[in-house]
Amino acid sequence: MEIVNTILKQLFLNPATNKFPVKYAPKSAIQFLDRIRKGQLKLTPPIAVPPKFRGKISYNREKCTGCQLCIKVCPTKAIEFIPEEKKVKIFVARCCFCAQCNDICPTKALSMTDEFMLSSYDKYADELVVTK
Repeated sequence: MEIVNTILKQLFLNPATNKFPVKYAPKSAIQFLDRIRKGQLKLTPPIAVPPKFRGKISYNREKCTGCQLCIKVCPTKAIEFIPEEKKVKIFVARCCFCAQCNDICPTKALSMTDEFMLSSYDKYADELVVTK
């Protein structure tokens, strides 16, 4: 009986997830994102992300001192050091969005954005490798 009550309650609750941000799901998410970048399509309605959302990582190259603390705490080895520049390169396709690198960075050169549509056939595509 308890199971029936739970099912009936859930029938009238709002969904816990957001709908896809366009009226119809596209055949190709990659082409869809390209059209958005080119300004040919718009996300409707815009999806508000929750506070403290961990989206694509942002890197302020000017603030970075090359201390490499972010590399040491990264569990997925998504951050690589560029010795000749004393800067880092971040591979978003490897990132697990844990934000440990943000927390440890003494200069706050790393931060999480609200960008969440990160789709590509190439994990080394320019938009998935953060260098600045």
